[in-house]
Amino acid sequence: MKKVPLYIKIIAGMLAGVLFAIVAIQFSGGVKFTRDWIKPFGNIFINMLKLIAVPLILASLIKGVSDLKDISKLSRMGLRSVVLYLFTTVFAVCLGLVIVNIIKPGASISEETRTQMLSAYGGDANKKQQEAVQQQGSGPLKFLEDIVPDNIINAASTNSTMLQVIFFALFLGISLILIPAERAKPVKDFFDSFNEVILKMIDLIMKIAPFGVFALMAALVAESPGFEIFKALGKYALTVLIGLVILIFIFYPVLIFLFTKRNPIQFIKQVYPAQLLAFSTSSSAATLPVTMETVEKRVGVDNEVSSFVLPIGATVNMDGTSLYQAVAAVFIAQAFGMDLGLTAQLGIIVTATLASIGSAAVPSAGMVMLVIVLAQAGIPEAGLALIFAVDRPLDMVRTVANVTSDCTVATIVAKSIGKLEDPHPVV
Repeated sequence: MKKVPLYIKIIAGMLAGVLFAIVAIQFSGGVKFTRDWIKPFGNIFINMLKLIAVPLILASLIKGVSDLKDISKLSRMGLRSVVLYLFTTVFAVCLGLVIVNIIKPGASISEETRTQMLSAYGGDANKKQQEAVQQQGSGPLKFLEDIVPDNIINAASTNSTMLQVIFFALFLGISLILIPAERAKPVKDFFDSFNEVILKMIDLIMKIAPFGVFALMAALVAESPGFEIFKALGKYALTVLIGLVILIFIFYPVLIFLFTKRNPIQFIKQVYPAQLLAFSTSSSAATLPVTMETVEKRVGVDNEVSSFVLPIGATVNMDGTSLYQAVAAVFIAQAFGMDLGLTAQLGIIVTATLASIGSAAVPSAGMVMLVIVLAQAGIPEAGLALIFAVDRPLDMVRTVANVTSDCTVATIVAKSIGKLEDPHPVV
């Protein structure tokens, strides 16, 4: 019997949760039953995602940075790769912020629904809003001061100081690069293994995702005074898709044309096998072998470039994930009636960019990293319940953006160092 894909199970869990809630609210005590006996399982699922946020950022970011060891030997190729990857990631985050501020998907929720949401999700939102007000009264360099921790144990003990954890992980990863390889090897081997363990934990958590989504959606529908939340959720999904489509079919082809003078439409035709596999697997890592074969045989990138640039991209370059995190963060803030100022949104750019470096190249890891972005921006993490139901379908599309970005950067780098050949025509 053919195994049912996880995303199908998650969608089924979402629909089952909605149907269960619709039936439950028809009976006296149905809402209370859902709140007391179903919602806690959704909260447990969200807590499990939050549980591994700090270990994931430590393991993935330290591994990702320390894997760049060879850049010192291949400085010409390595520096261009990293600069291009950072540029595309920052652009993706900024694009997401621009689109979500124009469409405002969370602003369509009425004040009555918003009040009920604030009540349902406890003092979390009110606490975050009070912290945001206190932050506004701080000095102009307070955000910079807050990035550097005075105690990494304290910083790692709460999800609200994720930038401090990221700073430590980057600091440690860079330090591993700068010491002799034989001295760094034991520490690097530890974090490589630790990263594998964390990825397995994500895999185990995602196995219960359909049940978590069922509980989250059942509670969301049962406690909601109307269906306008789902209209807002549809607008949110559309906002993310618009941003991803702009990245895949406009931004990357334009970069190809500007830097390689190639036909951008032809480029999209050349890389579609990798895009197709990325869509079906939702994993840049799983797609990597096909991505390498595609850019070498269909685009004309030399193996010396593809074998260096693409593995780095699969580790640190997550444009689609970064865009989604920016949109999701602002959407949740809008849904809770929070007004994110310029400073908070600049913080999202920094956090989403750095978090994308530590985002594992496996399905739904971006949802875990979103915990970091929300916590740092002072946005209620309980808002994850609003968007998790539609996360997996969007994850498939944003993986396409991630892989297309990798192909784009590899092609541009190959062209810049004279390692790009004429490809075979693609019909």
